[in-house]
Amino acid sequence: MRHVLALLLFLGMAIAYALRVCMSVAIVAMKNPNPINPSVPHFDWDESTQNLMLSSFFWGYVLTQIPGGMVAQRWGAQRLYGAAVGLCGLATLAIPIAARYGDYQLVCACRVFCGLCQGVVPPIIHTLLAKWVPLPERGRFTSFVYSGGWVGNVIALQSSGLLAGSVLGWSSCFYFWGSLSLGWAVLWQFAGRESPAEHSEMAFDERLYIESSLGVVETTAPVTTPWRDILTSVPVWALLVTQCSQSWGFWMLLSKIPSYMDKVLHYDIQNNGLISSLPYLCAWLMSFPVSIMSDWAIRKNRLSTRSSRMICNTFGEVFPALALVGLGFVGAGQQLLAVGILVLAVTGNIAIYCGHHANHMDLSPNYAGPLMGFTNAAANVCSILAPLVQGYVVKDPSNVAEWRSIFFLTAGIYVAGATTFLCFGSVQVQSWNDATIKRSCSGRRSTLSARRPVPPIPISEIYSTEQTKSNIINNVAVIEEKIER
Repeated sequence: MRHVLALLLFLGMAIAYALRVCMSVAIVAMKNPNPINPSVPHFDWDESTQNLMLSSFFWGYVLTQIPGGMVAQRWGAQRLYGAAVGLCGLATLAIPIAARYGDYQLVCACRVFCGLCQGVVPPIIHTLLAKWVPLPERGRFTSFVYSGGWVGNVIALQSSGLLAGSVLGWSSCFYFWGSLSLGWAVLWQFAGRESPAEHSEMAFDERLYIESSLGVVETTAPVTTPWRDILTSVPVWALLVTQCSQSWGFWMLLSKIPSYMDKVLHYDIQNNGLISSLPYLCAWLMSFPVSIMSDWAIRKNRLSTRSSRMICNTFGEVFPALALVGLGFVGAGQQLLAVGILVLAVTGNIAIYCGHHANHMDLSPNYAGPLMGFTNAAANVCSILAPLVQGYVVKDPSNVAEWRSIFFLTAGIYVAGATTFLCFGSVQVQSWNDATIKRSCSGRRSTLSARRPVPPIPISEIYSTEQTKSNIINNVAVIEEKIER
């Protein structure tokens, strides 16, 4: 059943990203004065107004990262995930009406609300993966689920372009993806579960394998997030630094490289649907062998978990850094070489999902959601700052030397993030992961651990047919004894 849940999470991530990017395609058709269908309205928005509408999503997205992780941890991630994607879909359905009757101000309001809804998605997914995914499978499940965003980007860019250019008009982009998100939200509410313990149709052997691998048994009491311990943890700050460097570099690769290729190399990649989708497709395909090899090396004891995380993260950040340096020396007549470098850079970057992106669950399975919210909020602030720095450095978009400076800066940030994680990162479960029962001065119980440690059973024994029955009996006895205490 964990594979079914991963598929649902993957689809939810794909739809969430499609809701995010469909606006960037539809807005081109929204200002087209000569649509195929004359009854389709158009709007005379200038460049600054369009940028305002496109960026308004991220105003809300940053705000709910940390609160989303805390809410998911305390009151449950399953229902919150469905509600977040469903409400985002409703706001997307309202955009055509908002544009007709409220102009760009109301459209911005809808996009801010979409951002508020989607800001909770990354911490929610980490909360669920920490409960559902056994340690030896963490890399491949994390890569698979988050690669849904890449697939959603590709499908949304292609389908939204077709819909916006048809007789249905630009509004069909919002109606299609908004309706699809509502359908997924209904499916998720019926098929998704908070944890293996809450899935009534799950095989007991699979549930035992998951809980034994994680070494925990869940209780229903909420816990208080230990923010003081989190904020003073060196591995957490190493994780934050590398995630910020990744966010900065990723924004540069997929947002500003097309502009560089257009202004300097005179190659408009954005008007070529296949070329613009190629980096996403190659990265998604590469995520499978990379994540499988990472987990295989851990499971077969060829590499320790730390070594696997460090190798994947270093490759995923240093490789794009080298690509950016090389891109700065590509000549005006070498457009295909530039496209090849971009594809290789984005494809290599996928390895970070088996690196620092899975590290939140390594450090603290109990607080993976709030931890992801904290680091992802900081990373998205870097995404907002990056275009400001790029605009300050690159005064003339056709000046190769100015672009080379920003490429070298981004490459340095990539390497600094990878080095910080390599030197100060950790895969050990932190001491503050295990919340203890605390009592206030009045004697009332204030917090209770969400997970109590249970001695894990070796994975090889769980998979052994002749020992499965005795393992189940012994582990159930241990669980009952722990709960009684």
